[in-house]
Amino acid sequence: MSAFDPAAYLSDDLLERIRSRAAQVDAENRFPDEDLAELKDAGYLAILVPEELGGAGLALAEASLLQQRLASASPATALAINMHLVWTGVAKVFSDRAIPGLEFVQTGAAAGEVFAFGISEAGNDLVLFGSDTAAVPQGDGSYAFTGTKIFTSLAPVWTQLGLHGLDETSPDAPKMVFAFVPRTDAVITRDDGDTVGMRGTQSRTTELHGAVAPEDRVVRRVAPGPNPDPIVFGIFSVFEILLASVYTGVARRALDLAVETAKKRTSKKTGLAYSDDPDIRWRIAEMALAYDALLPQIAALAADVDAAADHGALWFAKLSGLKHRAVVAAKQIVDEAMLVAGGSSYFTRNELSRLYRDVLAGMFHPSDPESAHSTVAAAWLGPVSGS
Repeated sequence: MSAFDPAAYLSDDLLERIRSRAAQVDAENRFPDEDLAELKDAGYLAILVPEELGGAGLALAEASLLQQRLASASPATALAINMHLVWTGVAKVFSDRAIPGLEFVQTGAAAGEVFAFGISEAGNDLVLFGSDTAAVPQGDGSYAFTGTKIFTSLAPVWTQLGLHGLDETSPDAPKMVFAFVPRTDAVITRDDGDTVGMRGTQSRTTELHGAVAPEDRVVRRVAPGPNPDPIVFGIFSVFEILLASVYTGVARRALDLAVETAKKRTSKKTGLAYSDDPDIRWRIAEMALAYDALLPQIAALAADVDAAADHGALWFAKLSGLKHRAVVAAKQIVDEAMLVAGGSSYFTRNELSRLYRDVLAGMFHPSDPESAHSTVAAAWLGPVSGS
């Protein structure tokens, strides 16, 4: 088998064009339409779709490498595309396990459709296990969704929104309903995408006013609460691995910029290049040590998802732990890179200043630090007594 070549799917030229636009996209707080158009043309939206359905047929571990590469050019673009790739990744989890129901995601992605991720809700720390959005059955197998979703990346461009809501009216209620709704007048996208970092994702608030998911787009009905159902596992596994990949890509870019800067700067006091300064060398070595530890962790867990490995009750602990460690390490690496580069990195024109802001978003993506520690504690210690 030939070695996987990320440049075959995300060329150096395309990467440089994306990088060249990143500063302006951030400054103008707009969606990177040009990036999306070029990535579409390159077949990037279908990298996880089987070849027989028009995609590249890549493994999750290979998509992870590509997302690391894309994030090194534009973290915001990579994070936005991540949300589409999550759904194609969940579809791959289904098809790999001979579970029907998400074939339309695969064929849609190959045809150029953009799938967004509408799960997060203000104050809902249950995330996948509960929802404040009402999912009301319509009698013909369809569902109408009413509620508010936050941080909906790809807001200006999606064609299908994958979401969840709570059905409290069916005879077998309560049930969590996972489905997809098209963009209609029943979906309102607020123009409020103005966060501290990751501005290009345009992660806006989405209001659902009876938005209808047709019967053939209602994917799963499961009991609320922690659930091993394939839809829950699929979303959690792909989401956490691809998030870890994006922040690892941010870390790599910060490391590269720190090395580049150290080789260019010279100390007035010693006359030595910063690359020869023992303190700078130690700092960059610390960055590299942290970065190197992430790569095998992501590769191994992604390969386990592809191979349907059995980690039993430890799956969610491993996945949330991976994402948590990647974000913590990336933040540490960017902090160190800022110190290597010095005060110039604090200016908006410096790429490191954008990385510094972008990496902060990682702490807010599920699983956040509290959730990750709670999940890992429960996996090793069991639930809290009396709960």
